[in-house]
Amino acid sequence: MQEMAIDQLMNKTGSIYKLVVLASRRALELSDNANAKLIETESGAKPADIALREILEGKISYKIKEGK
Repeated sequence: MQEMAIDQLMNKTGSIYKLVVLASRRALELSDNANAKLIETESGAKPADIALREILEGKISYKIKEGK
């Protein structure tokens, strides 16, 4: 899989912490086969790589819960 620029990924989330949480949650979903991949990848691609690529391509987003 191609290397992804951290700057491009950071622009999608605004924070390294949000990026890590978003990517890890999506990778867990992918590894549990809960959701189908949203992008085309080669066979054998790791869930973390797929999750980062999905974020980079704008296929995954997040919503911040208000108040608590």
